[in-house]
Amino acid sequence: MANFRMGKTGRVLLVAGATAAAVGAATLPASAVGGPTVADVMADCASGADVSSCNFTNPEIQKAYLGDFHQVSDTLYNCSTSDATQGLNWSDKVGTTDSAEVSITAGGKIAGLVDLSVTAKYGHSWTTEHSDGGSMGMTVKPGEVGWISRAQVMQQVKGRWDLWYKHTHWSHYNWYWDDTVTSPAPNDTDGVKSAVIIKTRPMTDAEKASCGAQNGKVFLSPTKVEVPNHDKAPHDAPGKPTPGTNDTPPAQEENNKKQ
Repeated sequence: MANFRMGKTGRVLLVAGATAAAVGAATLPASAVGGPTVADVMADCASGADVSSCNFTNPEIQKAYLGDFHQVSDTLYNCSTSDATQGLNWSDKVGTTDSAEVSITAGGKIAGLVDLSVTAKYGHSWTTEHSDGGSMGMTVKPGEVGWISRAQVMQQVKGRWDLWYKHTHWSHYNWYWDDTVTSPAPNDTDGVKSAVIIKTRPMTDAEKASCGAQNGKVFLSPTKVEVPNHDKAPHDAPGKPTPGTNDTPPAQEENNKKQ
């Protein structure tokens, strides 16, 4: 809010209130105040809009590990009074995420840049998506539910993104940030193997109540009942985008390197 006061000459003076300035600053986007977010620069890297170059540099592959178990089949409910033996089909697709746990599309530009960097250093490609499937027989006791669960071999690669704009963005041409990319790995990487197992548990009270509508039969439901633990390899926090120390336009930077 503005305050008014009378000056010595009799003119009315307009004095801007501190609260007005504070409100104006508060309405600015966060990226305009403190620089870009990881989402901002990753989106620009992927789209190539006004981008001179974007590369995933200094990749360091980490040791493989077994990812979280997660349900990959329908759920078998045994509402009968005898054991239920049945075969279940299962299928699984595991993709890639970055430090912010944002999915990286297989075959997309970001995935291609990671693969290019890893191949150049290690001589082999980087897997960004894995699909698998099959069938298994299981026996579920009366009053229990059963399903098929799978855990995928996973591997991380740590590196740094180096982004150059054609024109200044957030007052700089160059921005970089650290990232950890988590992807499915080929089976038996570092001696770690993917696993497919059968899980069962007693029905909850609500599940038992639903058996009344099934007339004491065995039935399948597409509803997943397993809750993943997400405790195998927590992501590093995404690195904050930092402006490069050399704020030279990309074309001039190339000329400097040639001299």
